[in-house]
Amino acid sequence: MAIFLGVDTGGTYTDAVLIRDEAEVMASAKALTTRHDLAIGIGGAVRAVLAQSGVAREQIALVSLSTTLATNALVEGQGGRVALIHIGFGAGDLDRHGLPEALRGDPALALAGGHSHAGSEAEPLDVAALCAFVDGQAAHVSGFAVAARFATRNPAHELEAARIIAERTGVPVTCSHQLSARLNGPKRALTAVLNARLIGMIDALIGRARHVLADLGIAAPLMVVRGDGALMSARQARDRPIETILSGAAASIVGARWLTGAQEALVSDIGGTTTDIALLRGGRPAIDPLGAQVGGFRTMVEAVAMRTWGLGGDSQVHLRGEGLGGGVVLGPRRVVPVALIAAEAGGVVHAALDAQLRSAAPAETDARFVRAVPGRRAQGLGPREAALLERIGDGVHPLSQVLRTRMEHGLLTRLVDRGLVQVAGVTPSDASHVLGRLSDWDAEAAQKALTLLARKRLGSGDRLAPDAATMARMIVDRLTEQTALALLEVALDEEAQPFGDSPATLARHVLLQRALAGHRGLLALDARLAVDVVGLGASAHSYYPAVGDRLGCPMILPDHAGVANAIGAVVGRVTVRRSGSVTVPAEGRFRAHLHSGPQDFARAEDALACLEAALREEVRGAARAAGAESVQLSVARDIATASLEARDVFVQAILTVEASGRPRVASP
Repeated sequence: MAIFLGVDTGGTYTDAVLIRDEAEVMASAKALTTRHDLAIGIGGAVRAVLAQSGVAREQIALVSLSTTLATNALVEGQGGRVALIHIGFGAGDLDRHGLPEALRGDPALALAGGHSHAGSEAEPLDVAALCAFVDGQAAHVSGFAVAARFATRNPAHELEAARIIAERTGVPVTCSHQLSARLNGPKRALTAVLNARLIGMIDALIGRARHVLADLGIAAPLMVVRGDGALMSARQARDRPIETILSGAAASIVGARWLTGAQEALVSDIGGTTTDIALLRGGRPAIDPLGAQVGGFRTMVEAVAMRTWGLGGDSQVHLRGEGLGGGVVLGPRRVVPVALIAAEAGGVVHAALDAQLRSAAPAETDARFVRAVPGRRAQGLGPREAALLERIGDGVHPLSQVLRTRMEHGLLTRLVDRGLVQVAGVTPSDASHVLGRLSDWDAEAAQKALTLLARKRLGSGDRLAPDAATMARMIVDRLTEQTALALLEVALDEEAQPFGDSPATLARHVLLQRALAGHRGLLALDARLAVDVVGLGASAHSYYPAVGDRLGCPMILPDHAGVANAIGAVVGRVTVRRSGSVTVPAEGRFRAHLHSGPQDFARAEDALACLEAALREEVRGAARAAGAESVQLSVARDIATASLEARDVFVQAILTVEASGRPRVASP
């Protein structure tokens, strides 16, 4: 008998599940995710699941971890301060693919060097300028990203730059060629920047997970779920945290398939911060051929074809008061629910809410609170940001007591983006407490907060809602509507025959919305979603039946839907893929682009055989390092030819070698 422990660290909850022989859920449990010390939440969930099951710690053969932390960080614009070194690119090359937005003002250096498309050195690496920049930035950043022109054809300059940075600073370095073998230098640079930004966060998660497992006496191997649903070792996840974006989402897809046996379905997973939606075809999630997209960035990371919205149980509620009408809109940022922060600091929260309720006029900062995140290292802050962080200190404060000028709202946003500060406010979770659907935290504080929100004025001068209960129903109805729109966008985007306009435009079109409502007039309009939806997440049973009704489709809410991510974490396989290319730099020469540098051959088959042998060795070693056993290999060749004088001429080949196997487990 083999017992596996799956753990999922989400934005709000940490889940744990025990599975026997990959066939039976023995027990599951939840604990609040404790962002200031992740070990507390992980330990609470694991202790609870062990107590439920009575399983001895030494019986656990494997631990696997999935997480939404990286995804949430990109959606919310959080992460460490990094420095980018881009080698051999032109002045405007890196203004594409959202790289300036990803840098967010962090330092960058354009450096001479790089290689040609054939892999030969275009210009020597400017080592002196590199050393000067690195020495000046090392104390102010948590990681470096290095991207060189045509590094996938010859990585020598990236590797040399990384060696110099590591020797001079000891700060983590990300090389773009280690994250993707595909061309497109600016996009690889973006992916490297995001990877460097996430290193500290994922390193802390894995370190704290190892610590709590050791304290509990669990010595089993630790695996982490990648964004494509496969497993990798904890060491690899620390080096390549970008590959964990959509980790929790991918685990949920694997878990949904395991729980329901669904072959064709949309899977919608609602968490505290995001809603993740993917399509199952033939029981398998599709891999996004363009690379994972999250938080507005298109990366070069292989991941499930997942759409992510900043919409969850802890999404911030915004007043929409244009014109004479109005209402609310949710997300994309997550805030701490008022009910939750009141459960932790009840005296401060209730005193502030009561004072705000006594005030004759509503204020912008009503029912909003702020606190610093303990243990986070503040780097690269300006003097005004540092002063605001010091003013916030260690406790929970009403926002109105912390912000002294309107300009400080921008300073606070930057502190939130850096993960140094958390803001609390009204969320759908608070609405669910008011409606009696949830009772986990302080329902009285939620009632007061929604009363404050309800009395805000629309453009017509009317109150937003007459009372807290009406306000709560308005928020939950809005969550239903935004979830339904998200599912419609995915369905329209997946249609084989596009309809012309963008899926987002079509999902909101008045005719489609009337058809979903069964319009009857001179025209009879009907529409429904013609595929099942599998609803996952702790709050799926609360919110998703109404979504199914809205879309006219079956809504499958499986047992253990709230811990599907943790289930998916332990039923996956270790899968490693590596790709390489063979090009023709000159007539009669065939160049295999190897990790050690380019190598030329007189025959295409010799170049292909050399590249395949190198990739086989690399991928087999990587799979074993990732914790796989009984590794199986498969090879795919994509050879491009051109017709010249009635004969086919070799142009280029891309080889991809995949290694797959179940993870090694501890001996009983």
